[in-house]
Amino acid sequence: MELQLALDLVDIEGAKEIVSEVQDHIDIVEIGTPVVKIEGLRAVKEIKEAFPQLQVLADTKTMDAAGYEVLKASEAGADIVTILGVAEDVSIKGAVEEAKKQGKKILVDLIAVKNIKKRAKELDDFGVDYICVHTGYDLQAEGKNSFKDLETIKKVVKNAKTAIAGGIKLETLPEVLKSKPDLVIVGGGIANQENKRDAAAKIKDLMKQKTHA
Repeated sequence: MELQLALDLVDIEGAKEIVSEVQDHIDIVEIGTPVVKIEGLRAVKEIKEAFPQLQVLADTKTMDAAGYEVLKASEAGADIVTILGVAEDVSIKGAVEEAKKQGKKILVDLIAVKNIKKRAKELDDFGVDYICVHTGYDLQAEGKNSFKDLETIKKVVKNAKTAIAGGIKLETLPEVLKSKPDLVIVGGGIANQENKRDAAAKIKDLMKQKTHA
């Protein structure tokens, strides 16, 4: 079970500071969509160069011209690139094809997908690496989460790894871990805490306990 730190509300220097604090307890650093939009893929490149031992995910949330965007993110040093589950099938297949050529991975984000069971099954057949249930900021503000959605996709996904994002913190983690995702994505639950290293360590320890349980 891997832990991914999502960095959405920082610049490149801010991202480096946070990652340097928590690097021993995380597996993947996510350069969030707002950071990619504001700083560009340079953010991916700089984080990968500064922390070569960690995997870096570029949260491009690609919708179109997927092969090209995957290529460019790969060239910047991304190990994993995201595409939206609501994108056209041909776009997702193009992303998978390019990622395989580059030796990289594709994470499909199911944000805004209405029939997640059906779509997860289709995506699994396309050969994507990760399928992620995701409650975005705006729905989190309404008190929603993706915990039930994770159970739903776990029943149909056979090949891809399953991931969950959206409002996960130490207090809500036990509920998430019941469904045994392969990848847990935490943003503010680490990045907004006073002691980031401690928060990351506790989350990772709980994940390890669950894996060995």
